[in-house]
Amino acid sequence: MASLRDIKSRINSIKSTEKITRAMKMVAAVKFRKAQENVLAARPYARKISEILKNLIPTIENLDNELLQEREVKRICVVVVTSDRGFVGSFNTNLIKAAQVLINEKYSEYIKSHNLTLVTVGRKGYTFFSKRGYDLFARYVDVFDRIEFLTARKIINDVIQGYREKKFDKVIVIYNEFKSAIQAKIVEEQFLPIVSINGEEKKEEANISNFIFEPSGKEIVDYLLPKHLNTQIWRVILESFASEQAARMTAMEMATTNANELVSSLQLIYNQARQAAITKEILEIVGGAEALKESS
Repeated sequence: MASLRDIKSRINSIKSTEKITRAMKMVAAVKFRKAQENVLAARPYARKISEILKNLIPTIENLDNELLQEREVKRICVVVVTSDRGFVGSFNTNLIKAAQVLINEKYSEYIKSHNLTLVTVGRKGYTFFSKRGYDLFARYVDVFDRIEFLTARKIINDVIQGYREKKFDKVIVIYNEFKSAIQAKIVEEQFLPIVSINGEEKKEEANISNFIFEPSGKEIVDYLLPKHLNTQIWRVILESFASEQAARMTAMEMATTNANELVSSLQLIYNQARQAAITKEILEIVGGAEALKESS
């Protein structure tokens, strides 16, 4: 059985850990509130630019923008968005597992033919996939230490350039979409070619077909498509960061609760051991007194 000193030392150690987890929870809560505000502010703009393109594209004839045109898929790029830091529970584990399932089941033929490449956003995803020999087209680490729109622009510019140079023919993004403080949803979206706003089959529903555009509708679409992708990857980063902070807040709260329960359990063991030690000392004193009486 552990000595009283060992038990006391362990209790003090757990109390120190509990102070750290409590502080981390408070920091995550502050960051979460700000991240949640940013996500809710970004969604309407991303939705509106997508809506504008959905209505505009069907009205333009002979639109040949390569970001919209589907081509034979010979090589695929998967963008995996994780966090840079740990202490987030199963946030990264579940996402990486989902990415592996996506790669190994849906795109297994591209893995076998070495025609699948990855873009990792976040240190955790980069560490995992680089150690397992996956082909990496690009990596972006320490993205979430200081979230900037310029980072999103660099990511999407690199991806668009790779797509235009035909280094890959399809781009899939997988990330954690923020739902609430206790829930995030792993989402898989196709980024390139852009199919979510291609509304040719709904041309009769387009409500701006009678407008005259200056410059031309084609020029507007060519100008807006990169901005649309930039906005979407920015939204993805914000969604992932808000989900990360929510996960860290939950994980640290559980860690704090577990630490308190463990301290209570160890305190009970300490008290029992201390009581046993006192009882033993009393018995030894009484035994010694009895022995003195008998000897006298």
